[in-house]
Amino acid sequence: MTTTPTQPSKPARPARRPTSLGQWLVDGKEPLNGNEVLKKADDGLNVKDRIISTYAAAGFDAIPEDDLTGRFRWYGLYTQRKQGIDGSRTSKLDADELSDKYFMMRVRIDGGQLTTDQLRVVAGISTEFARDSADITDRQNIQLHWVGIEDVPEIWARLEAVGLSTTEACGDVPRVILGSPVAGIAADEIVDPTPIIRDISERYIGNPELSNLPRKYKTAFTGHPSLDVVHEINDISFVGVIHPEHGPGFDLWVGGGLSTVPRLAQRLGAWVSPERAAEVWYGVTRIFRDYGYRKQRTRNRLKFLIDDWGVEKFRQVLEDDYLDAPLPDGPAPAKSTAPGDHIGIHDQKDGRKYVGVAPTVGRVSGTLLTQLAETVERAGSGRIRLTPHQKVLVLDVDPDRVESLVAELDELGLHANPSPFRRSTIACTGIEYCKLAFVETKQTAADAITELERRLAGVEVDPPISLNVNGCQNSCARIQVADIGLKGQLIGGDEFGFQVHLGGGLASDDRDEAGLGRTVRGLKVTATDLPDYVERVVRRFLEEREGEETFSAWVHRADDEALR
Repeated sequence: MTTTPTQPSKPARPARRPTSLGQWLVDGKEPLNGNEVLKKADDGLNVKDRIISTYAAAGFDAIPEDDLTGRFRWYGLYTQRKQGIDGSRTSKLDADELSDKYFMMRVRIDGGQLTTDQLRVVAGISTEFARDSADITDRQNIQLHWVGIEDVPEIWARLEAVGLSTTEACGDVPRVILGSPVAGIAADEIVDPTPIIRDISERYIGNPELSNLPRKYKTAFTGHPSLDVVHEINDISFVGVIHPEHGPGFDLWVGGGLSTVPRLAQRLGAWVSPERAAEVWYGVTRIFRDYGYRKQRTRNRLKFLIDDWGVEKFRQVLEDDYLDAPLPDGPAPAKSTAPGDHIGIHDQKDGRKYVGVAPTVGRVSGTLLTQLAETVERAGSGRIRLTPHQKVLVLDVDPDRVESLVAELDELGLHANPSPFRRSTIACTGIEYCKLAFVETKQTAADAITELERRLAGVEVDPPISLNVNGCQNSCARIQVADIGLKGQLIGGDEFGFQVHLGGGLASDDRDEAGLGRTVRGLKVTATDLPDYVERVVRRFLEEREGEETFSAWVHRADDEALR
């Protein structure tokens, strides 16, 4: 595959603007903030050798600040929150005061694809080095806690022996590549992105050419008509479509991202063949590297460049300066055909089945993951997939083994037929381990699910109402695109709870198009009152619903009082 030169020709423009935004091809490469100074002084990728040769032997206290709070992220390592510090101190203490001498570690799993051998290795690391902790994230990672610096080299060696790593799981880099969990196996797949994801990962992940981006950079690929990779909230997404002349390929989206300034991605209107997908990804990524804003960390995501340039200019620069040839115009994706979480029993193209199951809000353990690997192998399979919805799929199941597999998974707390709220609730790490959080999330969400199952037993809600629980404003649990999104914060005096976002959703959520939720002035709930609130608003929706109206549609026409 041919690629363009590293330094493209520059569009005609002044060498420097009156107010510099830190764009490398406009303003030069002089660092404009501390993060940029750190990255210029030493590439984050270089910290791996120091961890192995120095820090693992010398111990936590020997790690200098620039590596500890900066470059360690390039290998999926953040210090976790010190135990016993409540939410009232989150915004008052410095990062070093909040930090424990243990790490959260993200295992990078591009496309969410795992063999049972790989799963066993991750499970063993959890039980031996991470106090049996493990979370399945909504980025298809597995996240561990309680990792000591002295154990990191051994953990890396075990991961690398089975083809896994933590490289660029965090940092100002291309993060884990989301991929359709049913890539290559679904009977109704449009195009299989697996070879493209593998190509990008092998060529560019850990490559110094792209290891200093303005900020984190998130990618998603799907070729499945369920639109199962939350493409509207990634920096770059490739969505399977069939071009009337060229056949199966991808519709290209750019500029999505949530956090405190949410933006939904926009279509470029360009069709990308599978053969050119890696080239196009490389081109868009280099535009972000070269023109992304590097001055203010609050404006460094690709979405802000798209805001200022617009999609027409972005496409022109991409085609003129970063690609070998223009891209043809193409169609938009069709409306989602099924829920994107893939829960339940489904047909593979080879006559076998895949089974989607729901752990509770992604919380698992090394012990459970070992049991999962054993259960999957007893069913005659050796492959699983993680999803962007904190779910697990078991592939390659013979039809006559499905029933016994489902029963065994159910005993493990992995449900193929979960209640609506167990299916549709996700939660971030929360105050248990995260230094940014104000509130507890995982247990709060799990308790709410149990209570809502009791209170709303037998109540039919189709499609299920999504409940996304987040510990702070950064939206790791995608609060703005949930039916009910909960943002952890101080809600009055010394009391902590959640600001409520209502009526958001993505194209995979049985909506005509994605949209951000609305907030109701003064609407906040405590963790204790959460089941009361959700029950109340769900019952109000069911009373006022018109025909097949979705929860989101109702929210956006309801008055404030109905939503309280």
